[in-house]
Amino acid sequence: MDNTKVIYYEDELNDEFSEVKIVPKKIDENYKYIHKNVIWNACAFLLQNVLSLPIKYLYAKIKFRIKYIGKEKLREYKKEGYFIYGNHTQSFADTFLISNVIFPKVNYLIVNPENVSMKFLGNIVQMLGAIPIPSNKEGMKNFLYTIEKRIEKGNSITIFPEAHIWPYYTKIRPFKSVSFKYPVKLEKPAFCMTNTYQRYGKGRQKGKNSSIHRWSIFPRRRIKCKRKTRKFKK
Repeated sequence: MDNTKVIYYEDELNDEFSEVKIVPKKIDENYKYIHKNVIWNACAFLLQNVLSLPIKYLYAKIKFRIKYIGKEKLREYKKEGYFIYGNHTQSFADTFLISNVIFPKVNYLIVNPENVSMKFLGNIVQMLGAIPIPSNKEGMKNFLYTIEKRIEKGNSITIFPEAHIWPYYTKIRPFKSVSFKYPVKLEKPAFCMTNTYQRYGKGRQKGKNSSIHRWSIFPRRRIKCKRKTRKFKK
């Protein structure tokens, strides 16, 4: 029996199908992106590099039987910061599937404010690498500074330009070009990670493949940033 769930959409750019509904907190100029507290950073290290590792690997293996294609393209950049762009198809798994490939490099994710707005869990989400988008212009300075510092230290930053979660969707949806300005401005490498799904087993469960592609994104310096960004998106 086919248990496929059919979902109808109207707006590919803005429709959201995540079942989690959270009231977002305000991310302004007072939001602390980079913590200097020794205890906070120690907890973040343990959470990222010890406690969460078995959960992430087992979940990916058992739930999706995931297979990474092209992960060798990342080896050349072990000591360099870079950006990863992916299609957004899972609310939980998308937060760590990339981390599984690049460990021990720390991976950060640009997220909506809702992701850090849950009481208590918001801190854990930030410890796991969440960088929330600011709610006003005043908060943008600290946001951009954080991105630059994370990349300078040789970390990776994951961005989902589609912004909204469409579970198990198998096509690339329309997205805005604004999220592509970061590697252009910082002149850093960027990769595309495309998630696809195939059915397996008697129950025809959905397995997952993640295909990693390297983008050549070092256009001529004399081209203006906005033009570079549009070119990069294409």
